Amino acid sequence: MAHTTGKTKTMPYSLAEQLRTPEEIAAYLDAWLAEAADDAASIVRALSDIAQLKDMSHVARDAGLSRESLHKALSENGNPSFATVLEVARALGVRLHAEAA
Repeated sequence: MAHTTGKTKTMPYSLAEQLRTPEEIAAYLDAWLAEAADDAASIVRALSDIAQLKDMSHVARDAGLSRESLHKALSENGNPSFATVLEVARALGVRLHAEAA
């Protein structure tokens, strides 16, 4: 549903429409890694966004976790281990990468 405010027409943002392919998912996560490199909670939030779109139950199974454990790890107060982050990334079909600062 579009909203018109004066001369500007706005549309609701749908992350699901932006993250349809593995390349789009990788670009989304890469943008978070670039913009929030010092903010682990923001990077976990990005993983959570993607996991929710991909179906948390399937991601949990592919990462070798229970759905509850994955949800807790990726929650606002979650503090997943680096191993969990790597397993979730693998389950989402993406890899983290490094570059010189």
